[in-house]
Amino acid sequence: MAKEKKKVLHMVEAMGGGVFTFIVELANGLCNDFDITIAFGMREETPKNYADFFDNRIQLVEVKNFTRSLNPMKDLKAYLELRKIVKDVQPDIIHTHSSKAGAIGRFMFPGKCEKVLYTPHGYSFLMEGVSKNKRNLYKLIEKICGAKSNCITIACGESEWKQGLTVCKESTYISNGINMSKMDRILETLPLVGKNHPYTVYTLGRVTYQKNPEMFNEIAKRLPDIRFVWIGAGELEDKLTAPNIFVTGWADGDCRYDVANAGDVFLLPSRWEGLPIALLEAMYMEKPCVVSNVIGNCDVIKNKVNGYMCNTVDEFVNAIEACRNYAQDNIIKEAKENIKESFNTDILCKKYKQVYNGGY
Repeated sequence: MAKEKKKVLHMVEAMGGGVFTFIVELANGLCNDFDITIAFGMREETPKNYADFFDNRIQLVEVKNFTRSLNPMKDLKAYLELRKIVKDVQPDIIHTHSSKAGAIGRFMFPGKCEKVLYTPHGYSFLMEGVSKNKRNLYKLIEKICGAKSNCITIACGESEWKQGLTVCKESTYISNGINMSKMDRILETLPLVGKNHPYTVYTLGRVTYQKNPEMFNEIAKRLPDIRFVWIGAGELEDKLTAPNIFVTGWADGDCRYDVANAGDVFLLPSRWEGLPIALLEAMYMEKPCVVSNVIGNCDVIKNKVNGYMCNTVDEFVNAIEACRNYAQDNIIKEAKENIKESFNTDILCKKYKQVYNGGY
């Protein structure tokens, strides 16, 4: 008789962007070994055909009241929805993702399963652009939840893990990764880019304060003869006023790779990060990467070795000019080798399988 699979319930507050890609690869990579259910909240950036990305053995359950912002009434309703899901699934492991799901899952359900795992995907108390009081509140919530027994924080990178040591009892990290086989299949289908196409700098993600559209705009204004493309959409699109910026809106599924493939440089001026999937993909696609010197990015990029780390608009402009005017073969080669060695889903799934089976 076959051994019964452990049941894993993922609680995913924000089913979009890099978190969506992470969940797809982790769940699909482990569904041979575990019985997986995903309780998730919809977002503007969630692909309309999101179910098509998952193996049909994976159960998908929408939580109608998962919201990004603090909303006591909706948060209570989300908890009641999750309580019913936990009762129905009876999971052995609950794996929570992002701050809201992490707080509800760790505070409300630690006695309902063997262990509760939490992956922050970027700690909320590190956010800029919110008041100090709100950041302190987020940090207090993390400390309360992080002190719960049988709750383990699994950061998505080393620098996020180091930050987590200040707020949680048990912590480790498993670096984000990309599915290289899937990327290879996609890249094989993309058209060749003509030599006479306009030199293009691109980024990918929601147009939010975190992603620093103001700096993206300033860099574009300083380089008016270069085309800048933002793959995505968001509430701060009005900050992207430079005439050489084009905002695509949300590209469903793998369509984003069509646009990224035509780019010459990947730009990520974020104010903070977890460990960005878009950056890992750009490195694998052999795009020179110019990024901000912040948590998450610094886990991957070593300045002038496999990319460029920048602190000011001048440094970003100079790095992009260097990419345009000088061969970047060594940097591109080093970046892709780093992905192959350390930031791929084969490694990620192997390590998570060990954790789910009690190997922490």
